[in-house]
Amino acid sequence: MATPPTDPPLLDLVPQPPGGELTRFERERVEAYVHASRADSTIRGYRSDWRDFQRWCGERGAQPLPAAVETVAAYIASVAGSGRKVGTIQRRLAAIAAAHTTAGHDSPTARDGVKLTMAGIRRTLGVAQQGKAALLRDDIAALISKLPKKLIGIRDRAILLVNFAGALRRSELAALNVTDLEFNNEGVVIVIRRSKTDQEGEGQKVGIPFGQTALCPVLALTRWLEAASITEGAVFRAISRHGLVKGRIEPRVVAAVVKRQAARAGMDRTKYAGHSLRAGFCTQAAINGVPDRAIMRQTRHKSASMLQRYIRDASIFRENAAARLGL
Repeated sequence: MATPPTDPPLLDLVPQPPGGELTRFERERVEAYVHASRADSTIRGYRSDWRDFQRWCGERGAQPLPAAVETVAAYIASVAGSGRKVGTIQRRLAAIAAAHTTAGHDSPTARDGVKLTMAGIRRTLGVAQQGKAALLRDDIAALISKLPKKLIGIRDRAILLVNFAGALRRSELAALNVTDLEFNNEGVVIVIRRSKTDQEGEGQKVGIPFGQTALCPVLALTRWLEAASITEGAVFRAISRHGLVKGRIEPRVVAAVVKRQAARAGMDRTKYAGHSLRAGFCTQAAINGVPDRAIMRQTRHKSASMLQRYIRDASIFRENAAARLGL
């Protein structure tokens, strides 16, 4: 019979000092700091992926911890055969590695048998990422034109414009508090307390200037705060079907807003998600001739490699040699 999945030993294994025992308080304090070393989304992903590996092992009577090299290699081959993408398989391996190292075992994912299997999977499946389509300025205008004339429409207008102009990640937008907003004569400065590229919380600032059209993100933001009577706490909040303002939104709400408005605007909602706003900022800025360094200052990319992908996509027809072949 298959062994029911349990949580991976990511947080609950604290080494005991020689000749003594940790008190419960000491253990819980260490565990709290271990937990803080990884983002919550990473922990959730590890747990989900580990459970999948445990389930697979249980069905075959294999030992998941410590796992044999052959077991892990067979598992990722099975995952690849089920149609999963390379990125998903790499994430599963990361969860298996984390579970082993935290439990004090050598990770089988670093052994040649697993590495060679993964290399073969990458060559067979390819590693090209199929990202969501970018939303450009005119796309944003189309989405906003279909917003309902009520409080949720005011909120969603602010979500779309602030996320687009600020090149924010979904989690960053959802985490904003009123104290993170600094309004001035030029626009608003948003303080990002913690982000994907700033896990230790040093803080980053993003400036959003006043716009020159009806799509001004700063005015959209102030209108939302006033309409919802928000003076403290979370900036972006859930709204009940009766129009009542509730607690902080989850990051997934950003994607839901994008998809809902894309459908209303007659666009294929499956092509868009929350990241379409950030990708759209990069693409539109590149089209408009904004220097790379200025784009990276807003997006806070640590490397220019990802930014260059957006710029190449934006320039594919503007700087196309085939256009000069006389065809």
